[in-house]
Amino acid sequence: MSRTTIKTYSELIKLPTYEDRLRYLAIGNGVAEETFGVQRYLNQEFYRSKFWRSVRHQVIFRDGGCDLGIESEPIYGRPLIHHMNPITIDDILDRSPYAIDPEYLITVSFDTHNAIHFGDLDGYLLGRVPAIRRPNDTCPWK
Repeated sequence: MSRTTIKTYSELIKLPTYEDRLRYLAIGNGVAEETFGVQRYLNQEFYRSKFWRSVRHQVIFRDGGCDLGIESEPIYGRPLIHHMNPITIDDILDRSPYAIDPEYLITVSFDTHNAIHFGDLDGYLLGRVPAIRRPNDTCPWK
């Protein structure tokens, strides 16, 4: 795979807003096909490994459990870890930095992950309504 543009956490965190970060990460054409199909078992084996779970926890901790690492964007559901650069089967097999280095990973919500991969960003951003939080409102399901 030719990687002409490499997206990094160091660059991402320089962008001040959720919208800027979402546009930086936007793919808009789905997930990397090479990690699915007949070889999907490799992908699933990787994501179930103790090693990946450790990396995943490091990234969530670094990002404070917040969407795109923005403190004012807490994730109330299960956080996902997004590979900023599409990965290949070889990346998984070789434990390439693109697959495991936190510099190429970011914590996202399910909706943000879908917006990165499939979204019409302008429509998504226009329809995005921030949660209204109040003092002592600590119930995660509200």
